Amino acid sequence: MHSAPVTPSGDLIRWVELPGGDGPARVYVHGLGSSSPAYFTEVAAHPLLAGRRSLLIDLLGFGLSDRPVDFDYRLESHADALAAALTAAGVEGAEFVAHSMGGSVAIVLAARHPHLVSRLVLVDANLDPIPEPGPPGAGSSGIAAFTEEEFLAGAWRQVRDAVGPGWWSTMRLAGLEALHRSAVQLTRGSVPVMRELLLDLPVPRTFLHPAADGAFPGADALAAAGVSVVAVPDCGHNIMLDNPEAFVRATAEALAA
Repeated sequence: MHSAPVTPSGDLIRWVELPGGDGPARVYVHGLGSSSPAYFTEVAAHPLLAGRRSLLIDLLGFGLSDRPVDFDYRLESHADALAAALTAAGVEGAEFVAHSMGGSVAIVLAARHPHLVSRLVLVDANLDPIPEPGPPGAGSSGIAAFTEEEFLAGAWRQVRDAVGPGWWSTMRLAGLEALHRSAVQLTRGSVPVMRELLLDLPVPRTFLHPAADGAFPGADALAAAGVSVVAVPDCGHNIMLDNPEAFVRATAEALAA
């Protein structure tokens, strides 16, 4: 277990680190309400991906990291806090494997702190804002359907019941303010928006998505900008948990390309 202070108040981001040999470090970043050690340990230790220094890092407010209530949890703020942790860890030019909201943060990080990122593997990441909140419940739009006051006063229980025991096992570790503000900010997106930032990034980029979802929206424009869009079979949104072997193969190919 490692940690680094990332705010003026000294709030800590924490990560589990797997030792490795030569080559750029790998940074694994989780999605909304998740935790990188819980979601990525199996695949990061797979023989096709092992052997590289790997940081399974929890964003501020989630998992093993501190949960400050005076942090705004914008995507840009998450990215800057993550950058501070990686700088403290002596990481530069890392390969990022980032899921869902973590992929959004990684894109913003690559745009704001380009020296930290040499490659992106985005795992069904959020690229676009969600203009209308969804029905109250699971997912970023479901959480954002509540005001923060409603959420803190008890509406979080509706989210708990909607997401089910698997997701809740890590979501319950998140600070309530962190969970709600991150969901709201994710639905709003970054400025410029994540998809636009991704198109302009100069590093190798791969986007993994579930084949069952059909063609990924905007895949042609991504491909034209040099983003490799890869459909992964037999999985849902949590590709690394639903089909670890296919995830590892696709990720290893992306990192070797």
